[in-house]
Amino acid sequence: MAKAIDKPFNSSLSVEAERDVGVAVEDWASNLKSTRRVSPHTYGAYTHEAELFFAFLHDHLGVPAGLNDLKALRPADFRGYLAKRRSGNGDKPLANRSVARALSALRSLFRYLDRQKIVSNAALSTLRAPKIPHAVPKPLSAEDTKRAIADIDLNDGEAWVNARDVAIITLLYGCGLRISEALNMNGADIPKGDSMTITGKGNKTRLVPVLAVVRDAIDAYMTLCPFAIEKDGPLFYGVKGKRLNPRMVQRLMQLTRSRLGLPDSATPHALRHSFATHLLAGGGDLRTIQELLGHASLSTTQMYTDVDTEQLLSVYEKAHPRDK
Repeated sequence: MAKAIDKPFNSSLSVEAERDVGVAVEDWASNLKSTRRVSPHTYGAYTHEAELFFAFLHDHLGVPAGLNDLKALRPADFRGYLAKRRSGNGDKPLANRSVARALSALRSLFRYLDRQKIVSNAALSTLRAPKIPHAVPKPLSAEDTKRAIADIDLNDGEAWVNARDVAIITLLYGCGLRISEALNMNGADIPKGDSMTITGKGNKTRLVPVLAVVRDAIDAYMTLCPFAIEKDGPLFYGVKGKRLNPRMVQRLMQLTRSRLGLPDSATPHALRHSFATHLLAGGGDLRTIQELLGHASLSTTQMYTDVDTEQLLSVYEKAHPRDK
């Protein structure tokens, strides 16, 4: 006889499992948000993965999973789940990167269960994540970045909206910010000197130098903005008076690259890549660039050396006499 699914009261997750498992998963999800302070994107991806995993276990075991069931899972059980996820289950098959994220979510959950002495299962440690192709960032050239900012400034729109868009793009490129970091800025975060404090992933803060051109662009926007920019309110507003949605900035870059004939890789995040690549090409050292970008690991920053080498080889091939 199948066990009844007894989910915890006020559960925000659809976990097909016994009540004690459901409570533990809820606690894990709460830990992700309040203690680890993962990004909303990571939180959504990990909790969704947990829901899919327990739905799989329900079908796989024939009953909602209990704590003893989790303890008894073998590597083959986890491989079966990942194989199902890779197949897409009727949808588009998942790429290696998505499968690796699914495995990462499960490891996060089972590490938490082990630390809390709820369930201990070492089966996941025997699984290897699929290899993810090493992607080289695709920055804009310095000239294309200038063209993009100039083009946005000439948009046929309201003056304050144009000024806002120029300020955001200048901020992303001039300070190497993630789009979420820029749009989460409040009135209290307005740069008044040569540096400002930015709160990034994991709620970690870092000090970022601010160029005069960035301050001037923000000042020009604030002068024209029809909404009150208060200490605890958004710095960048949408036309309806709410915090600007990232999708609007993505659409802005989409229209700009279409007008200028820029590649599809010319996205808001490409401006952050451009910031790092141009600093490196200008003689900046990796450790400093790592701190400016807020990377937890230097290995993440090292990908920009691949870009720099690739560009040098391109110049070499075009200029070397043997190439002609």
